Parts: sequence; C-alpha cells; structure tokens
Amino acid sequence: MRTKSLKKKTINVITLGCSKNLYDSEVLMGQLRANGKEVVAEAPAGDIVVINTCGFINNAKQESIDTILHYVDLKERGKVEKVYVTGCLSERYKPDLEKEIPEVDQYFGTRDLPRLLKVLGADYKHELVGERLLTTPSHYAYLKISEGCDRPCSFCAIPLMRGGHKSTPIEELVNQANKLAAKGVKELILIAQDLTYYGLDLYKKRELARLLRELVKVEGIEWIRLHYLYPAGFPEEVLDVIATEPKICNYVDIPLQHISDPILKSMRRGTTREKTDRLLALMRQKVPGIAIRTTLIVGYPGESEEDFQVLKDWVRETRFDRLGCFTYSHEENTHAHQLSDDVPEEVKQYRANEIMAVQQKISEELNQTKVGQTFKVLFDRTEAGYYVGRTEFDSPDVDNEVLVPMESDTYLRLGEFYNVKITESTEYDLIGEIVE
Repeated sequence: MRTKSLKKKTINVITLGCSKNLYDSEVLMGQLRANGKEVVAEAPAGDIVVINTCGFINNAKQESIDTILHYVDLKERGKVEKVYVTGCLSERYKPDLEKEIPEVDQYFGTRDLPRLLKVLGADYKHELVGERLLTTPSHYAYLKISEGCDRPCSFCAIPLMRGGHKSTPIEELVNQANKLAAKGVKELILIAQDLTYYGLDLYKKRELARLLRELVKVEGIEWIRLHYLYPAGFPEEVLDVIATEPKICNYVDIPLQHISDPILKSMRRGTTREKTDRLLALMRQKVPGIAIRTTLIVGYPGESEEDFQVLKDWVRETRFDRLGCFTYSHEENTHAHQLSDDVPEEVKQYRANEIMAVQQKISEELNQTKVGQTFKVLFDRTEAGYYVGRTEFDSPDVDNEVLVPMESDTYLRLGEFYNVKITESTEYDLIGEIVE
C-alpha cells in the first residue's frame, strides 16, 4: 500500500532594491533553512512568496508594487498559495498597501523578522545571528555593519523606513566575517546607510577605522571594500588604514549628492563645496590612486540653471572614477516635501543625461590610461564568450568590468585572482589577457 509523501512547501524570496535589502533577505533565508524549510531565491514562482520591497524613490516604489501585483495575480490563478510582503515599502506604506492590495496575506516592516518567521512556521534562532544563505557568487558577500540613519538629509526617507542608527558590535562583525571566510568568501563589501557614523552609538566615537583593523585579521579575506561613506564628519583615520592595509581596496563610495552651496544647505547635508573639495583632495593625497565613486541628485527643489552648471563644471573638473546620477524624487514626510517640486521632469532628465555624458567622456579617458598596465583581477562570471572580473577599483554590478576572451588555451576559475594586462578599453570596460 502506497503512502502519499508530503512535499515540502517551497518559500521563494524575491529581493528588490539595494544591497542592504539583499543582506536582509539572506538573513531571512538562513533562518528559514535552519528551520528545515525549502528556500529558493528569485524563482519564477513557489508555494509561498516573500517579497522584500524597496520604498526609496518613485521608480523603486513602482517596481515593488508591480512585483506585488504580479505575484498576487499568480496567487489568484492558483499558482502560488501565499504572498507576504516585507521591507521598506511595507514599513512606510503598510496601511495604504493593506487597503489597496488586500490580496496579500500579510505585510511586515523592516524590523519584523521574528514575526515574519513565525508566520512562515519557523522560529527565530538567536544562536544563528550572522548566519546567512548567500545569494551572491560564493567569493564575495555584503557585510552590513549598522542599521538605520541619524542624518537629517531633507530628501531622504530612509530614517522613516529603517529608523535611527544602530551599530553592530565589532566582535559580532568579526565573527560574521570569519564564518563568511570559512565558506570561501574572499571579498567583503561593507554596507550601511552611513559607514562613517559607525560606532558613535556603541562606543561614543566613530570606530570604522578600528573595525577595519580587526577585519583585516580575518584569514581568507583578501579584499575589503567600503560603500556609502557620508562626507560630513568623515573620520580621516580611515584613510590612513586604507593606505596602510593591503587588504582594504583603494576604493570609496561617497555619495555627495550636489556641490552648489545653496542646494547643499537646503538638502541639510552638513557640508559645503569648500569642505567637500578639501576632503576629496585629502583622499587623493593620503591614498594615491584611490578610486572615488559618488552619486548625485539633479532637479532638487529650487535647483536653478546656475546651480546645475556649477555641478556640471565641478564634475568635469573633479574627474570622479565612478559616478551615478539620479533625478530628484519628491518623497512624502521628508523635510524637502514641503518645498515646491519646481523643476519639470523633462528638465530633471535632461540634466541627469548631461551629467552622465560628461562622466562618460571622463570614464573613457581614465580607462584609456590603464591600457598597458597589469592589475589583480577577481573573476565573477562568464558571459558572451568572456571571463568577467573586477579590479580592486570596481564594485559588483555598478562599476567597470574586466573582460578576458574565453580562448581554448585559457581556463580561469571563477572566484580566483589573476593578473591581467589591459590591452583595450571602452567607456566602462577593460579588455585584457592573463599574464603570469
């Protein structure tokens, strides 16, 4: 007599938005796996779907809503049993979402992990703090060193969704890094809403430099990369650590947002053009060859044509290694929402395109100077007949890539470092060959 086997329900976790959301999803999946649950990431469907949403700007909110509606439709057609929504959009707009999309089984905020696990039939295991189910390639991982933000930036809704700044203790982060290294991770990408604020709540002073000195001791980790360094109150000793510790990539991601003093003041950034230029000069002085990545916002309320020209000329003069430009998004309950969103959308987009055109030329010129040089490259994947990797000056997904043709006499192991001599360049990519 046959007995009917009970198939485990599959939980499909969909992640939208930034790397901090990805980290949260990995923690959720790690907890679920430890509870014996069948977990997948980014699958077309699943018995149960958990959507980790982004609510940062209008485009991200729309993508989150579209994704929720897609899986609700699958549920109504019987292809999915349950749909749960968590993350920033849910934290910020839960009452509205419950009213507008009631087909979702339940909504959760950014700090509801134990409650979400319980609904999914799992227990929150305190002993697994730091354990994650990695969704990145096995050789690199994001390490979130703090949550939330205490900065008063007028345009930003992150404090509404993530709360105030809360640092993770150094010993806990070192423990996480050791576990990641044991799994084969070679590159740690440090993330937070603001890395430079790290430690103020726990240790009463900025302790990013001390954290870095502890993380470089972790065996197996070869690269440590810094994302999201706020410029105001920048702890200069961090530059000394970057300059003296070989494991720390000569790379900083420092979102500057604008450079016109009236706009910086209205944005409540706590800095000026003079202070910003001094900090960038100090970075280049203390860490020769450092790659500086930034992001900018155009079309902020009151941004005049003169403000924009100041920004555009400054980008041309400063010659950032990496740059992204966003159009201003008028966000409810932020300080800037009381201002008139007076720059037309077509003007915002035109200005963003102008900034990126300037940066494209700079990127092309900077890449051309690398031809003939040899770099240590970490290879991430294969694509369209190439091995695709990165130098220490490039972060995954957002920066330049190094391409090496997949020829019959060339076999490279992904997740390994190789020396590559650059033979060609484009605006955003380098092409090279392996050298011994």
